[in-house]
Amino acid sequence: MAMKSESAEKILTRLKGLRAHMQPGEEPLFSIPAIWDGGQGQRSMPGDVVLTNQRLFGYAFVSFPRERLFLDAIPLSSIKAISLREKSFEPVFRELLVSDGQRNVYIRSRRRQIEDLYEALRVAIKEFAPAAQPVLENARVEDTPAIRPTPIYGRQEIRTPFERSPLGITLLFVGGLLLEIIGIVLWLTTQSAQTGLPLFFAGVIAVITSILVRRYRR
Repeated sequence: MAMKSESAEKILTRLKGLRAHMQPGEEPLFSIPAIWDGGQGQRSMPGDVVLTNQRLFGYAFVSFPRERLFLDAIPLSSIKAISLREKSFEPVFRELLVSDGQRNVYIRSRRRQIEDLYEALRVAIKEFAPAAQPVLENARVEDTPAIRPTPIYGRQEIRTPFERSPLGITLLFVGGLLLEIIGIVLWLTTQSAQTGLPLFFAGVIAVITSILVRRYRR
């Protein structure tokens, strides 16, 4: 593949335990560190995203303090849409949306890495899961496999209000905690509730608001 950044053996060596979860004939082609959000109520999982000649999957393996494995895959042959998404107020990270028509998978990583994954995925689908060719007029229907349409590729620019962006939510949460601390310090220092309590309650409201907005985004 043109976008291949590591050999299959290097990927298998670097990602502990991955070899045991390869299917027959499966070979890793490309991998990047990323956050995998498989939807369906699952929480986002930081780890690695691995592209093989059969699947695209999120992978994370931890052996300490106890062994834990995360592996969520989507077959290349079932992918129907791929969209490279650029969100406002996220200058460093980009998001790749991959859909099989039943669920959406969101992959987040640094801009260059997501761009490379997008191109590598296009090449892999074309090479290892090509769309079926049109049926010839004299071919029998029973001899013809179901036609898989070519995936739809696209790019999206998503404009999110700052207060609902991850950066805005983080600043609101951290700012709220700071207000709470400052309020308590002023209260203890001045022995005046009227001085410290307004700042403390403003901080509490900011923290609660950030939590509610984060849950709403999910």
